[in-house]
Amino acid sequence: MGDVNNLTNLEKFQRGISKHELYRENDPVVNSLLSDMANNKIVKVYQKEGGTQIKLVIDYENKDEALFKPMRFPREQQTLPNHFYFTDFERHNAEIATFHLDKLLGFRRAMPVTGRTLNITTEIYELADDELLKTFFVSPSNNKCFHGKCTYYCDTSHAICGNPDTLEGSFAAFLPSKEMGPRKVWRHPWRRSYHKRRKAQWEQESDYCTLVRDIAPYNTGRRLLDLMDMSVLDFLTGNMDRHHYETFRVFGNDTFPLHLDHGRGFGRPFDDELTILAPLLQCCVIRSSTLETLLRFHTGEKRLSDAMRESMASDPVAPVLWEPHLVALDRRVGKILSAVRDCLSKTTSDDSELPKSIVVDGSRRDS
Repeated sequence: MGDVNNLTNLEKFQRGISKHELYRENDPVVNSLLSDMANNKIVKVYQKEGGTQIKLVIDYENKDEALFKPMRFPREQQTLPNHFYFTDFERHNAEIATFHLDKLLGFRRAMPVTGRTLNITTEIYELADDELLKTFFVSPSNNKCFHGKCTYYCDTSHAICGNPDTLEGSFAAFLPSKEMGPRKVWRHPWRRSYHKRRKAQWEQESDYCTLVRDIAPYNTGRRLLDLMDMSVLDFLTGNMDRHHYETFRVFGNDTFPLHLDHGRGFGRPFDDELTILAPLLQCCVIRSSTLETLLRFHTGEKRLSDAMRESMASDPVAPVLWEPHLVALDRRVGKILSAVRDCLSKTTSDDSELPKSIVVDGSRRDS
C-alpha cells in the first residue's frame, strides 16, 4: 500500500486487524473512518452482486469503498407478524446499532458502520452505473425512486424513494479484499432450516451440543466460545438470520468469527426469541469476560440501554433506535443471565454434567 503516512483511514484500519479482534479498544482510527464514510465525497455508485436485498457499493474520491444499505421505513415499524426471518426487510439502523453493541460488549468483531443522509439525485442517480440506472423511476408523488435487482423486494412496489430528495442509510466499512485478506466461510452449527415447515437438527435434539463439541474446530480452542458470544449478540438484537460466518484464513482456526450482516436485527422490540440463545442454552458455556460485561450492565451504574444511547448519540442519523428497542436490550440481558443461572443449577445438581459449567477463558470452572 506504500508509505504508511499516505494510507487512508480505511487502509490503516484494515492493516490493524489482528488475530483476536478487528480493532483495538479505543482505537482512534475507528472514529476517523466513521467520519470519512459519513462525509467524504462520493464519486461512483453501483449495486453489490448477490444477497437477498439491495445493497449499493459506494466509491469515494480517495478510492475507499463502503457498503450502503438504504432506509426502507420508519424506526418504529416492526417486523410484520407473518414474515419469516429469511424474508424480513433489512434495516439500515440495525447495522449501525449492532456495530455499537458489538463494541460495547467488548467483542470488536463487527466492521465500523455509520449513518448518512444522501441527496438521491446528486449522490446516487447522477453517479450510478447503467444497470442501477435502469431501475430508477419517478413515483406518483414526484419522488425519484429505484429498486435494483435482488431476490426479495427489488420491484416497483418495494422501491426505495427520496423524501423528497433525501435518503438515509447505513455505510459499512469494507473488509480487506479477498486477495489481501482471504476468508474462510463456515456453516453455522445452529443454522436454521430456512424452510417454511422443516426444523433444523438442533431444534429437535436436546443433546445436539454434544455432537458439535466432537467436531473441529469446536472440540478445541476458542471457537465454541465465540459462537456463544455471537448468540448473545444476536439475541440482544433479535437477529435470527445467522446461517454462515467467516474467519480470516491467515490466522488459521484459532481466531475470531467476523460479525457480519445484521440488517435483520431490531425488528421486534416486544418479543424475545429464545431460540437465538440455543447455543448457550444447549452447551451451557459462556466466556467469563462476556459474563462479566453482562453482569456489569445488569447491576452497574450504567445499563446497556444507557451505554447504547450514549454511544450512538454522535451518529449522523441519531436517534438510531426506537426507544422500545433500547428497553428490550436491558430485558434481554436479564434473560441471558437467567439462562446462565439455570446452567449453574444443572451443574450443581448433577456432578456428572461437568461440560455444563461456566467457562473461564477456555477452561472449565467448578460452580
